[in-house]
Amino acid sequence: MTAIAATNASFKQDWFGNIRKDILAGIVVSLALIPEAIGFSIIAGVDPRVGLYASIAIAMVIAFTGGRPGMISAATAAVAVVVVPLVRDYGVEYLFAATVLMGIFQGIAALLRLDLLMQFVSRSVITGFVNALAILIFMAQLPQLMPGNEGVSMLTYAMVAGALAIIYLLPKLTTAIPSPLVAIIVLTGLTIWLGAPVNTVADMGELPEGLPYFIIPDVPLTLETLQIILPYSLTMAAVGLLESLLTAQIVDDMTHTGSNKQRESWGQGVANVVAAFFGGMGGCAMIGQSVINVTSGGRGRLSSFTAGFTLLVLLWLLGPIVGQVPMPALVAVMIMVSIGTFSWNSIPNLRVHPWQSSVVMLATVIVVVATHNLALGVLVGVLLSGIFFTGKVSSMFGVVRTREADTATYIVTGQIFFASVDRFSESFGRESARPDPADHVIIDVTRAHFWDITGVGMLDKVVERMRRNGRSVQVIGLNEASADLIDKFALTDKTGVEIGLAPHP
Repeated sequence: MTAIAATNASFKQDWFGNIRKDILAGIVVSLALIPEAIGFSIIAGVDPRVGLYASIAIAMVIAFTGGRPGMISAATAAVAVVVVPLVRDYGVEYLFAATVLMGIFQGIAALLRLDLLMQFVSRSVITGFVNALAILIFMAQLPQLMPGNEGVSMLTYAMVAGALAIIYLLPKLTTAIPSPLVAIIVLTGLTIWLGAPVNTVADMGELPEGLPYFIIPDVPLTLETLQIILPYSLTMAAVGLLESLLTAQIVDDMTHTGSNKQRESWGQGVANVVAAFFGGMGGCAMIGQSVINVTSGGRGRLSSFTAGFTLLVLLWLLGPIVGQVPMPALVAVMIMVSIGTFSWNSIPNLRVHPWQSSVVMLATVIVVVATHNLALGVLVGVLLSGIFFTGKVSSMFGVVRTREADTATYIVTGQIFFASVDRFSESFGRESARPDPADHVIIDVTRAHFWDITGVGMLDKVVERMRRNGRSVQVIGLNEASADLIDKFALTDKTGVEIGLAPHP
């Protein structure tokens, strides 16, 4: 198959391989996006239309530019919390400018292949990330369920229970229509018909009227403006890419398919730039809405485009009806998402997985839930993973001494780097203090590897110490990489110690 034919086949599969389910799933997602986009706008301190317009633009653009079909991107809390001081101190126009720069940074990140850094995120961190998001999604529904809050009554609980019953029981009868969509339609009809006194979407904030239109951020094009928005844009770009790439990995696992992380990185950048020029805030992938999409049958790019386009139509033509959608129906959908997102196997696995993996997973969950900062939680998890890995590798090390005639041979096995150099040094000790000291010493590193200048420096010290105590020393078995490192950074010539280097293979 030629490259053009393969591209055409991929295009047809992504857009037209699952039309009915993609469209229906996109409609469900669009309804779930409305209260969240309004909520994120409130968090950022901007008009609800900023979050809603962002969700429309990002969802539609990423359908064309993204690298993970079936994943939903829109305005998110992760980005909203970053821009609160910017909006408070400088206004919404600076938010639009910062979002443009955010998208540019994400495009640069794609060119630099920063998406490859995801290979350093362990499975334990991803599990913790998923569990933390599931908890946060559930916690976000609590204001709509707490007794005493305005609009919350026994009727609210009955409607949530009824919606959950439809969501989980209807698929046993038919899967022709996504059950969350049926639950939303049924409860909306009942609310309008009975005039039920429950919270609705309109109670979350004023819905915009009309279509989004092209704007240019009204900020001075000066170095001072760049200094103001630069730190916010960098943080927004980093948080957005981190959440998007992690969500892409989760959708990969759910659908048993792969994705193009580099394309997703620059695709996010393009979508954010477009969103800013249409009066929207920055955004990224949303795991909750992505789970809704996948569980509702959405798999292709058409589902993401449908979500954005349907949201546009709903706000433009059906705003009054959308405003009457009861919050209990959307709360039930998000509870379903939190239940489906949480990795329930991770609980019994705490007893069978290595304790280090469990600590990493729990630490990620605790930090994310405590701070509501996904990037910080993932950073803590990655750092702990690195520390535990370093400790494990440094312990996989050994030195065995043998004696033949007047020669002592030290056979080194393992990795020599900053975390293992102390053990490396202690393993040799003082040859003269041995019960059978030898005048000639061979250090055989055939089964060892030197990784950094700390390891090279410690080899210098060991050899110099033995030489100073009257021993002749020879190092043999250096592999090519280790020998190159020692050629460049060893100080043995300066200290007058002879080291016999094995020829490079």
